[in-house]
Amino acid sequence: MPEAILEPDLPIIDPHHHLWDLRPLIDSFPQPRHPFIEALTLAPYYTFNELLADTQSGHNVIGTVFMECGAFYRSGADQAFKPVGEVEYVNGVAAQGASGLYGNYRPCAGIIGHADMTLGDDAKRVLELLIEAGNGRFKGIRHQGAWDADPDVLGPPFHAREGLYLSDDFRAGFKHLGAMGLTFDAWVVEPQLDDVIELARAFPDQPIVLDHCGTPLGIASYKGKLPERFDTWRAKIRTLAECENVSVKLGGLAMAFCMMPDKGPAAGIGSEVLAGMWRPYIETCIDAFGPSRAMFESNFPVDRWGADYRTLWNAFKRLAAGASAGEKRALFAGTAARVYGVEHLLDPA
Repeated sequence: MPEAILEPDLPIIDPHHHLWDLRPLIDSFPQPRHPFIEALTLAPYYTFNELLADTQSGHNVIGTVFMECGAFYRSGADQAFKPVGEVEYVNGVAAQGASGLYGNYRPCAGIIGHADMTLGDDAKRVLELLIEAGNGRFKGIRHQGAWDADPDVLGPPFHAREGLYLSDDFRAGFKHLGAMGLTFDAWVVEPQLDDVIELARAFPDQPIVLDHCGTPLGIASYKGKLPERFDTWRAKIRTLAECENVSVKLGGLAMAFCMMPDKGPAAGIGSEVLAGMWRPYIETCIDAFGPSRAMFESNFPVDRWGADYRTLWNAFKRLAAGASAGEKRALFAGTAARVYGVEHLLDPA
């Protein structure tokens, strides 16, 4: 039996989900598959219909923000411009939702795409094309920086180089984001949090969003080490929170990298157990950043490894049970609306 929806009227803006067709890619990976690839097999195809089914399954999701994932790139385009195709596709999904056929629900009201910041000044032209393709919905980029010395941690899909966010060529492109009014989503794993701290300090006026609570690791050579590394993670989160230009996404902990739970895919664990598992990380982030710089995220369909959509948001609502009405509004919708410039979702008039 599906869980009953907690606080079904609470407005939610889901600020982090993907759309993709990964079937050919998944089939190309050798056996045995990395746990992250196993998680993707739960939703190898995830487009408008699948997103609609999840987001309208009981919680009051009024809108979403799409997060880049390397899907639907332009075929035949120069490498630098391939990511424009992803934004073109997602803008079409957003237009479908904006038709009104699905009520007041507005999927992909904000779009986060990808541009290679190591292009330096040449990244500006890519950003211009992304803005054009987004038709007012394009809000910023993510350039994934996740790297670890142990290749078994991230597995074959991820190829960021060590110290990407610290490099001169990356920062030569990164400087254009602020001038163009764009946000930046940073995805790293926990041992790399110092890189985000340095980036945020070097660009204090650039809005930066840390994805997935900084991705604490419980896989491969980090298996079983979540408790012993918690204090280090917490100290870095608190230091990063001192940078007022940084916000944090509360989620991603059901990813296979974190192993919370470690029984995926689709472990079938209830929201109460999940909330207990995630509480130290979520509460640390909220305490450090405050509700005005923190936002719950689904990270779907990746986080289907540990929970279905209904259960995931029930867990978040349990974690926020002690918050005031104003704090809940910020954590579940208000912070995302402000950071990604989709305030109209909260005040359609």
